Amino acid sequence: MRHTSIVTGGAGFIGSHLCDLLTQKDHKVICVDNLQTGSTENISHLSNNENFKFMEHDVESPLSIGNEKIDFVFNLACPAAPIHYRANPLKTVRTNTIGVLNVLELAKKHNARVLQASTSEIYGDPLIHPQKESYWGNVNPIGPRACYDEGKRIAEVMFTEYRNEHNLDVRIARIFNTYGPRMATNDGRVMPNFITQALNGENLTVYGDGSQTRSFCYVSDLIAGLYKLMMSETCIGPVNLGNPHEITINDLTRTILSLTGSSSEIVHIDLPKDDPTRRKPDIAKARKELDWSPEIKLEEGLKLTINYFRNPGARNKS
Repeated sequence: MRHTSIVTGGAGFIGSHLCDLLTQKDHKVICVDNLQTGSTENISHLSNNENFKFMEHDVESPLSIGNEKIDFVFNLACPAAPIHYRANPLKTVRTNTIGVLNVLELAKKHNARVLQASTSEIYGDPLIHPQKESYWGNVNPIGPRACYDEGKRIAEVMFTEYRNEHNLDVRIARIFNTYGPRMATNDGRVMPNFITQALNGENLTVYGDGSQTRSFCYVSDLIAGLYKLMMSETCIGPVNLGNPHEITINDLTRTILSLTGSSSEIVHIDLPKDDPTRRKPDIAKARKELDWSPEIKLEEGLKLTINYFRNPGARNKS
């Protein structure tokens, strides 16, 4: 039986790759995006696919699909890069509250299973390492990142309470740093920043002294995890999805310089307020309950991502 899936934020970096996977698995896909940070270029290769439909729509307004049977709703509607969610923090809050409410009501109306793309940012600047799902986090509720961090936290509350009160079939994924083709070059995150700067022969700008760590998951691995979580009959989450391989920002810059052959210099600038110093997922739950773990090594993923940034003409095919 062919399933019908809605992907909100489906024209974004992660969302467009999810649309690819779902169409490959013979789902009928309805991609919903307001194009605030997404791009039709990311989904242009699907435009002639009879199983794919694009709707330009903002989840702040209720979404109507008519009487069509909907099986799954993946909610990825929210800017993920600080430069984007900070550009309009109140809209970010609305997306994570009013928008989430509308998504939940849609899923409730159609009796569909619904997945929330939450984030490792709900852990804030963590006081335990690595981060387990049982950790409550260390988040500044009035800081510059709060519109996103706290927005995602309240979204988890709303999903949980819709499950408790309405018996809605929900899933919650806490996504850690993800990278790969279709990342926007101007989104301000470390991967596109460093790769673009290296390819252009510009200085690589490192926040702070570069000793802070991150763990980077290649996008195809992350998408496989989201799909496994949605299709699981027993795991509802929250569940961490990310790569537990931890690397300092300084080591990341050196690796990118080596892979690009760039002679760029490294310069250090002030660390943003509330920027986490360490970030690494504990994925024991995903391994046990979803039989999921990342397969793409960092250097392999970086080569694929660098090739994407190096060849603009091939981007919408990546």
